[in-house]
Amino acid sequence: MKKYAGFLLMAVLGGLISLGGFALIQKKSVNPQGVPQQTTPVQLTSLSGSGSAISNPDFTVAASMTIHAVVHVKTEYARKNNMYDNFFNFHDFFGDNQFNNQGPLQGAGSGVIISPDGYIVTNNHVVQDASKIEIVLNDKRSYEGTIVGTDPSTDLAVIKIKEGNLPFLTYGNSDEVQIGEWVLAVGNPFNLTSTVTAGIVSAKARNINILGTPDGTSIESFIQTDAAVNRGNSGGALVNTRGELVGINAAIASGNGFYAGYSFAIPVNIVKKVARDLIDYSEVQRAFLGVSIREIDSKFAEDQGINELKGVYISEVNDGSAAKDAGILRGDVITAINNMAVNSTSELLEQVSLYRPGEKITVVVHRNGVEKSFKVTLRNREGSTSIVKNEIADVAPMLGAKMQVAPSELLRKLGVDHGVQVTELGDGLLSRAGIREGYVITEIDKKPIRSIEELSKILSTKSGGILLEGIYPNKVRAYYGFGIN
Repeated sequence: MKKYAGFLLMAVLGGLISLGGFALIQKKSVNPQGVPQQTTPVQLTSLSGSGSAISNPDFTVAASMTIHAVVHVKTEYARKNNMYDNFFNFHDFFGDNQFNNQGPLQGAGSGVIISPDGYIVTNNHVVQDASKIEIVLNDKRSYEGTIVGTDPSTDLAVIKIKEGNLPFLTYGNSDEVQIGEWVLAVGNPFNLTSTVTAGIVSAKARNINILGTPDGTSIESFIQTDAAVNRGNSGGALVNTRGELVGINAAIASGNGFYAGYSFAIPVNIVKKVARDLIDYSEVQRAFLGVSIREIDSKFAEDQGINELKGVYISEVNDGSAAKDAGILRGDVITAINNMAVNSTSELLEQVSLYRPGEKITVVVHRNGVEKSFKVTLRNREGSTSIVKNEIADVAPMLGAKMQVAPSELLRKLGVDHGVQVTELGDGLLSRAGIREGYVITEIDKKPIRSIEELSKILSTKSGGILLEGIYPNKVRAYYGFGIN
């Protein structure tokens, strides 16, 4: 009995010691005010735990909505064989093709179907100067593509294929895109079809001086992302997590030509307007305020007595311009257009580019510390509010070509003030002479060509040999000769 009583006593003492230790620990975990201290919860990093985890963004729906509406654009370019190609195409002219022993140059990019009847938007640099365009859908169907129109000032182009009931992307609103928002880039890098990469919007209204300086002709207001984009992605889609098109991928920041962290897309609001213009008029209807502008930094603000570092400073107002007629003055600071804040040259050019000549916008300016609002009726470069439609005409069936008066933007780029452009080639004298689509005829037998009528009149009275002088969109001058019976 004494033995068992000893065991019982030891058990009781052990229990008391345990209770005392637990009370001591509890006492130490309470601060002097008697409030229990918070402890950091610790969880295992296993994926199979029952604890709640941070949910990652789901891109599967947006990707599935996009890949079928993004196409592979394959292009061919005629290869120049020798120095004579820039003067006369002697080989074709004399029916001698023995020197033409190399195939055409090839290129590739991406495009986005924007309507079920086959309209596709891509970059101008993807299709510029191409002699042949092949469009390959995600389901591997292939079509010949024809250029509806191009706009070098925004690096956009519209292509058409003969097909209906196609999958297409709906437009989002690039003004509503937020920095830090998730986006997907969809395209065909390195000829790897239907490739999807993800990233976030890193910045907006970026001017990277890839199209030219912001002088009122080139518009650079890129959406910057860190979604991986490489060669072949040009012309592809930038979409939000709802699968809406918010941009067309156009460029990367890289020292070696490969993706190095940042890519740039043309905002969809610009894309939507330019594409509609090219489809409706074959030429972009550019609107202008008629002002020279510059951005405001702290030193400039101090020199000019400007109190706030926001808005865009007007350094000059052109005579007879939309801005001058509305009452806007030199020294005004534009802060908003149609309720959209503008704090950089890129933002201002982007907002104005969304409208056509003849349309009215509200421009808010600060003048001597006072906010003023002006209704401005925008004008085109010629100072008119009219819409210019570039009619395409059939010219002399024997030539086997369709032509149009060369767009004014193209003429300015080429440094010429007149010309008729070959828009479509069939079987005829021009194709047999070696002329390619895009060629701008400036003179025939040393006579300037300014219109379809002038071209037709000269050709209708000619027989025997004829000399065409002109220039391609890549600024290469070319001369062709052929005979008319």
